[in-house]
Amino acid sequence: MSRKSLDDKIEIQDSLITKLSYVVFGLGNLIHGQIIKGLAFLAIEVAYVLFMLLGGCQNLINFITLGTVETGWVEVPGKLLPEYKLGDNSMLFLLFGVLTLMITVGFIWTGYCSHKSAKNVQVLEHHGKPIPSFVDDVKVLLDSRFHVTLLFLPICGILVFSVLPLVYMILVAFTNYDSKHQAPGHLFDWVGFSNFGSMLGGDSRMSHTFIGVLIWTLIWAFFATFSNYFLGIIVALIINQKGIKFKKLWRSILVLTIAMPQFISLLVMRSFFSGYGVINRTLISWGLIDGITNAVPFLTNEHWARVIIIIVNMWIGIPYTMLMSSGILMNIPQDLYEAATVDGANAVQMFFKITLPQIIFTTTPYLITTFISNINNFNVIYLMTAGGPQTSEYYVAGKTDLLVTWLYTLTKDKMDYSVASTIGILIFIISATFSLLTYTRSKSYKEEDAFQ
Repeated sequence: MSRKSLDDKIEIQDSLITKLSYVVFGLGNLIHGQIIKGLAFLAIEVAYVLFMLLGGCQNLINFITLGTVETGWVEVPGKLLPEYKLGDNSMLFLLFGVLTLMITVGFIWTGYCSHKSAKNVQVLEHHGKPIPSFVDDVKVLLDSRFHVTLLFLPICGILVFSVLPLVYMILVAFTNYDSKHQAPGHLFDWVGFSNFGSMLGGDSRMSHTFIGVLIWTLIWAFFATFSNYFLGIIVALIINQKGIKFKKLWRSILVLTIAMPQFISLLVMRSFFSGYGVINRTLISWGLIDGITNAVPFLTNEHWARVIIIIVNMWIGIPYTMLMSSGILMNIPQDLYEAATVDGANAVQMFFKITLPQIIFTTTPYLITTFISNINNFNVIYLMTAGGPQTSEYYVAGKTDLLVTWLYTLTKDKMDYSVASTIGILIFIISATFSLLTYTRSKSYKEEDAFQ
């Protein structure tokens, strides 16, 4: 549709039929001869009304109450012994409530589409243009709007298998769904923002655990990211020096850590640093420690464990940065270095003025995503220390636990789903805020087309 026709569309006032298409879906299409399209809109409306009458309204009521009758033994009039009766299931009530709300949103969107379609037909009729038939609409969906046809099923899958569980788990953070309120035996209820209040200062032990784990998570993410990043750049610079021979061999050796499954590398490293591992036995054989009883607590001491997992993470992460940096180094124009040499710049100056700015500019998005992935780096922590060493200061957390591993322990061992969901939301807020603020202030974002 041209710009002029769009302007005409804005000027044309909705007819009564077009307005009623908000109430009776497909009415505008039916009146103007688009029978199949109009019936399709009307069928969706009828299906929604039947759904709400047959159970949708009850789902919304149950969503508000999350159940009122608990499972248990009840006295039955006229019977000597009580009977065991199943009560309400808060978990299912919450799930079906979310599903009903999503269906309602889809219904509202369908009403908007019905009105929009009726408006388009009204505009075509006003300009004396032919109204497309059902066959014409199908041809459009298979041609100019073929992308809509292709994306329909994937979007439905995303809504059902991603958005629905995500919304469900977010809402769990606003309930008291924990080990004491397990469905279907017990009900849980809405508690508002009390979980967030407990996490951020209301419950002294819980908030102390959250602040302590958060601080360590950020420290870990910082060192795990930048140690791999800068050491990877240094390794790439060394390998790419003109005098270095067998460059492909050195790269291949380093890449072996990537080729090997990460969990195998981490489990091997854990056995190396255990009390009876290779490292401690080697120190005993050299006479540096006196017997296994005096073994260095690499994984059982808070400070040792934190240092060791950062070092082990270097073994895993440096090759990735090395490979990426090597590709960037190979594409930096040699003319820049030749001009800098003529101007009298030394190797250090060329590194900080030419090489490093080029690498940082190119890899800023990678650096941000790596930092966020390290905030959620479950494998390294869990497979090396399982969050330990444990401490009574924290609530179900150890000294090397990250927020994500603490969340896992809360769900797996304690079944504190509401607390775990609260932590998940806070992780998202921290990660999203950091990513947006950092990237929008970087040169990669501000000077995307200006960097030379």
